[in-house]
Amino acid sequence: MRTKLLALLLCALLLPVAALAQLRQIPDSARRGHIVHIQDTIVEVDGQRMRLSAAAQIRSRDNLFIVPMSLPPGALVKYTLDAMGQIHRIWVLTPEEAAAPDKPLQ
Repeated sequence: MRTKLLALLLCALLLPVAALAQLRQIPDSARRGHIVHIQDTIVEVDGQRMRLSAAAQIRSRDNLFIVPMSLPPGALVKYTLDAMGQIHRIWVLTPEEAAAPDKPLQ
């Protein structure tokens, strides 16, 4: 009984550590910009209006999926485009991610 309790306690202590160790994988090719939601699937990135793709995914600072209306106005983001030039993925940057320099494209 004690062994099972100890194993359960050990798992309970290590699980949060494993969750914190998961880092977001933002592609090196992602562009950086400030974003504002305009209407429906239209956003403005650094003053340029762009359309979200049909399968666009937006991730908050907590790495949760959010809808376009939930984008913080003027948030610093990284984003990727699809083959048609529409925004396909958006990551709202944490302060640590925002402070990190962009990796040079190869």
